[in-house]
Amino acid sequence: MNVEKTTNLNNRFKPHKSVTAMMLVVLVTLVPGVASYLYFFGLGMILNIIVACITALAAEALILWWRKKPVVFYLKDCSALVTAVLLALCLPSLAPWWLTVIATLFAIVIAKHLYGGLGHNIFNPAMIGYVVIIISFPQIMSTQWLNPDATKAIDSYTAATPLDNIKTELDRGQTISEVTEASPTLLFGEFGAYSWEWVNLAFLLGGIALLYLRIIRWHIPLMMLGTIFLIAAVFHYYDSDNYLPPLFHLFSGGTILAAFYIATDPVTSPNTRLGHIYFGIGIGIYTYVIRTWGGYPDGIAFAVLLMNMKTPILDYVTQPRAFGHPKKRHTHITHKKDSQD
Repeated sequence: MNVEKTTNLNNRFKPHKSVTAMMLVVLVTLVPGVASYLYFFGLGMILNIIVACITALAAEALILWWRKKPVVFYLKDCSALVTAVLLALCLPSLAPWWLTVIATLFAIVIAKHLYGGLGHNIFNPAMIGYVVIIISFPQIMSTQWLNPDATKAIDSYTAATPLDNIKTELDRGQTISEVTEASPTLLFGEFGAYSWEWVNLAFLLGGIALLYLRIIRWHIPLMMLGTIFLIAAVFHYYDSDNYLPPLFHLFSGGTILAAFYIATDPVTSPNTRLGHIYFGIGIGIYTYVIRTWGGYPDGIAFAVLLMNMKTPILDYVTQPRAFGHPKKRHTHITHKKDSQD
């Protein structure tokens, strides 16, 4: 499995010939999304990125030295930087520096190098770091976002995300229309969550660039976003007072970022195209279920990790049959019985 993943990582990005070039392209396409974050949520996001990058490089260098690996050679692949930036983009803009450090250390040391380093990890490192701190420090993670309208109301300098606000009120028994009337300008924007719609559009622009450059394939993003849209449309049509519209789900929180930059991680996603389809559908289903009925407002990180667990079985059941060979039968039980006889 590890050899297949490493080979797949090197072969999937033929136009760029190296993991380093691919990672640099990913970082460049994140620029529009980072710029939109800065516009709506302030300079705190840049501080998160700087702290995460320094921590990631330091932790990676220390682990490589301890493992007696060539430090400079592995640092140059920029995979640690990509993990750090993606993780920082998931954190609140006003998160304390130590929270970023803890999340990044878990991502690099535990989720990546504990399994052997790039090409061997079974879970997405950025999502592991995020899940650790959202479970450990839920209040900070849900309330330390800079309010985009803070200049208008000094007493509301920080705020929860629109997804968090709406989920909290729905859990209290209010309807969507009642929540909207109580805070009409801080929840719904033109077509998605207030301010988050433009952040997600910026990441969508970067994601389209990744598709055009053939850094990623379309199967996972399309299946994930399409599944969320379809399920949300059905429930919203059934009960518009208690279920959010589909565009709100797509253009809120980290939906687009996850679809193009996190779920498509070549190491922790399946190798086959059919596996990609099942993988994307699974993330979409888990995301909607957790957002709607779970305990967290944005369940993408948990959805990605749950599907990471299923990657080996998806690789197994979706491997195409070699030309000229019949489909293999599951004969391991018979062999075991014969050996016992």
